[in-house]
This record gives sequence, structure tokens and C-alpha cells, in this order.
Amino acid sequence: MNAAIPPQRIPWRINLVITGLQLAGIAGCCWLAARAEGFWELAGLAVGFGLLGNSVYSIIHEAEHAMLLPNRTGNDLLGSFMSLFFPAPFHLIRQGHLGHRLRNRSDDEAFDLYFDGDHKVWRFLVLYGIVTGLYWVVVVLSNVVFLFLPFTVDKKYWHVDQPSAAFMESLNPRYRRFIQVECAAAIVLHVLLVWAFAIPVVNYLVMYAGFGFMWSAMQYVHHYGTERHVTRGARNLWIWAPLDLVWLNHNWHLNHHEHPTVPWVHLPALSDSGAPPRGFLPWAYLRMWRGPRRALERVSNRYSGRIIS
Repeated sequence: MNAAIPPQRIPWRINLVITGLQLAGIAGCCWLAARAEGFWELAGLAVGFGLLGNSVYSIIHEAEHAMLLPNRTGNDLLGSFMSLFFPAPFHLIRQGHLGHRLRNRSDDEAFDLYFDGDHKVWRFLVLYGIVTGLYWVVVVLSNVVFLFLPFTVDKKYWHVDQPSAAFMESLNPRYRRFIQVECAAAIVLHVLLVWAFAIPVVNYLVMYAGFGFMWSAMQYVHHYGTERHVTRGARNLWIWAPLDLVWLNHNWHLNHHEHPTVPWVHLPALSDSGAPPRGFLPWAYLRMWRGPRRALERVSNRYSGRIIS
């Protein structure tokens, strides 16, 4: 991989055009959801919205790294708005993602492993929750948890799960009010979407289930079984080339981890001749069904206790 990459200009005009197209796509999917009948129409809607939703998340991901717009205030406002369609509070998932870059492949974030003394069944439930879409459900439920339940600020409630405890310990309390406002806005927005488009609740749930499954299934597929190193513990994958572009080169994941300040348009150019070959995304996903394996070494999180700024 290239050792030093000069600063790259944020393609903000392209990002704004993509965001506009995504919003139009969301409106179109809501319109179709209000009219879909029968299994195949709903299945097609779920798949289509799943593909679109992961593109939306790729835009959110750029905002998490302050690479959506060059103006930081505008970047965060647009990131917050697009996150409402996830639905999730931007200032929470942003901290989670930036924390992931610090914890990656350490004992604090190795979902494909279990350690001596762990609750083995729990570790299997966590990984299979990721590959089946339940992880997305947990993130969505955070809108209620962080809005209404005060015990979330007490980290002792999370010590049953080491990755959850590490996540909670990294949260910056300065964003608490932002998160609560975003949680409330997300709930209101989705109630309004269902009401304004007259979407049957079942159709709405099926549509979002398609996105939730795809998004959750992709959250660890680039890390499963990789080197236990904070930046090298990722892999580049590939799927149909137009879909790679729709997802803003998210599958160039090793390149992103090694160069997190490089916008999405430049990621493919970062691989040199010695880079590992890209794996096929569906095969990488299927391998995760092998489940967690017993860890033979401990890798401490050298950034443990760092608060996300």
C-alpha cells in the first residue's frame, strides 16, 4: 500500500448530486411501498431499498469522516439529516464508527473470536446477529434507548459484553443532547413517512428489513478472519462494478482503513502491485456463517479509554 498519500479534495459537488438522487430514490421507494402487493412486489422492494439504503449509508460514512462537504458544519448537518433515514442518531453512529477505527481487531472488537472465560453462546449470538440483520435492529432501537432510558449513561450495565463496554467508554458526553434531538427527529420522521405516503406498516417493515439485513451483513464482512491489526485488519472485496460505485467504493475497505482521510472517489487508486487480491463479497459473507473461533492470543486496545472528539 502507498505509505504517504497527499490530501485529496472532497468531491462535494458529486456528493450533493448523489445525495439528491438518494432522497429521490427514498421517496420513490416509499411511494412503491404504499402500493406494493403480493410476495414478489414486496421482495423486490426490499432488495431495491436494501441496495439504495447501503448507498445512503456510504454517504453517511463520508460525513462520519468529515469528507462529505468541506465545511464541517454543513458536513455534520447533512450527515445528521441523511442518518434520519437509517434511522439512527448521527452523532452516536459517528462515534461508534470512529471508535471502530481505534478498536478494530483488538479484544475490544473481534466479533469473530471468543476468549477463554467468555460466554461462548453469547459470542455466537452476537456474530450471527450481525450476519442475519439483528445488529441493525439494535442500532435502530438505540433511538429509543438513548432518548428515554437514563441508565445508558451508566457503563456498568454494559460490562456483560466487552465490545459494548468499550463503545460506551468512548462516548463523548458533549454530544448527548445532539443525540437525543436526533433520536426524536428520527422517530418523528418515520411516523410522518408512513402517514404521508399511507404506507401499510407491514410493507414499511419489509422495505426496511431489506436494508437492515444487507447493512448488518456487510458490517463485519470486510474484517472477518483478518490480521489482528488496527489498520491492516481489513480486506478489499468486490462485487458487480456498478454496485461498487453505487456504494461509493465501500468495498475498498482495506484501502479506507489505511487511509481514512481519503474520499471515496480516490480509494481504488490507492492499491499498489503488492496489495492482496480482492475477494468476492458474497463468498466472504458466507464464510462468516462458520461462526466465531477460539482466540489463541490477546490483542489489547492501545486506545482504550480514549474519548471520541
